[in-house]
Amino acid sequence: MSSAAPRHDGPADGTDRELAQPGSVRHSLIELAVPAVLAEGLFALVGGWPGAGVGAVLLGVTGLLVARRVAGAGAETFSLRRQPRQMAVYEPGLGDWRWTVRQGLDPQGDAAPLRSRLQRLYAVRLAEVHGLNLWADRDRAAELIGPRLWPWIDPSAPAPAEVFPAEVLRRLADRLDSL
Repeated sequence: MSSAAPRHDGPADGTDRELAQPGSVRHSLIELAVPAVLAEGLFALVGGWPGAGVGAVLLGVTGLLVARRVAGAGAETFSLRRQPRQMAVYEPGLGDWRWTVRQGLDPQGDAAPLRSRLQRLYAVRLAEVHGLNLWADRDRAAELIGPRLWPWIDPSAPAPAEVFPAEVLRRLADRLDSL
């Protein structure tokens, strides 16, 4: 048994600092509860008991809809939230990637789908890690990717060759991993 006092991460003066932080759940609830109570009072003044009942139902339904939205309705299959734009065209499976790589390495194949996918992967990685847009921040992206690999990813230039050399594809995958 430990005789140490319970740990308290709040300020020493005993006030709860979370209430003062905009964006916290408590702050949001307080900001929403004040107009709700005032609206309910207005309903009661205007309509008496029937008005107060209708107001309570309206505020309750609105509160539940807002809570559902805030709590993460995006986890369900139907949602009004927007999907991420860069990778939302379709979700490729591993078999699809194998076909794309095989086609990109084959002299009789088509390297365009492989190059397009690599460009999207680099665009996502540069945006997530470095806050860069592959198309708008081309100079900085070229610097990060490297002068030997940039021609294979450069979205405004044609591919350097019809076929991806296996070594270039390996270096592109390694560089993407190290970004």
